[in-house]
Amino acid sequence: MSSFSRLTEAYKNAKVIPFNEQSKIILFSDCHRGDSSFADEFANNRNIYYHALKHYFNEGFTYCELGDGDELWENTSFKEIFNAHKNVYKLLQQFHLDNRLHMIWGNHDMVYKDPDYVKKHLYTYFEPIENRDKELFKGLVYHEAIILKHQTTQQELFLTHGHQADWWNYNFWRWGRFMVRVLWKPLQVWGIADPTSPAKNYKELIKMEKRIKKWILAKNRILTIVGHTHRPRFPTPGDIPFFNDGSCVHPRSITGLEIQKGTISLIKWEIATKDDGTLQIVRILLEGPQQLEDYEKAVNL
Repeated sequence: MSSFSRLTEAYKNAKVIPFNEQSKIILFSDCHRGDSSFADEFANNRNIYYHALKHYFNEGFTYCELGDGDELWENTSFKEIFNAHKNVYKLLQQFHLDNRLHMIWGNHDMVYKDPDYVKKHLYTYFEPIENRDKELFKGLVYHEAIILKHQTTQQELFLTHGHQADWWNYNFWRWGRFMVRVLWKPLQVWGIADPTSPAKNYKELIKMEKRIKKWILAKNRILTIVGHTHRPRFPTPGDIPFFNDGSCVHPRSITGLEIQKGTISLIKWEIATKDDGTLQIVRILLEGPQQLEDYEKAVNL
């Protein structure tokens, strides 16, 4: 199956979620939450991510995670990841209980495409203090893709991880996982990157982006949002509507896309220094806000 066919299949089977001008949605991806070891890239930004997530929960946002949330190539089980970042998962649980959590699987957490695996590992967790299992994400379903469909304009926003355009990481993800566990994880501690990852291999990144753009043009320029490459993208109206929310493992910062009041914005959260020398976590607007309907108009020109 070609990358074009894989993207088409993901679109055809995507979960449709309605939204409107009052909706507030935050998109993050590629958190790669690990076990807090030296190889855990998420650990450096954990406090930034938690602060941002708390802000979005308090402001009434819906959280959509576009794949590779959990690093299940380097780590063999969710349990060790949960124990390392329990405060993060307890906050995500609050989104879930409020019906404001939507999860997409990527190549690094592709095991979540199996509902039985999700039920076994994510529905409950063991609480040692009470010596019993407690509910975590009961009823949670992971999807390959999500379509946000505007209730008035019927405009569609296609959300997926993006590894459908990366034949190795889609078809041979088990081999990739094996290589990461036995080879690249130990080398990562010494700063040697995995060359099969498009986030670390610029040539593969460009090839993958070209495949997705070709698919978007063939599908009447549907607004498409992915992750996978870790490279933020925010096109202007008239360009191919291909967005990327970046990642949560940038050096000392995380990036994401906000959707609210019918607009879309690319944002960054990072640690900044005040004049008195104290540190604070701040939100920085990188691009936008841009009206979503401006991309729909560009299609109809």
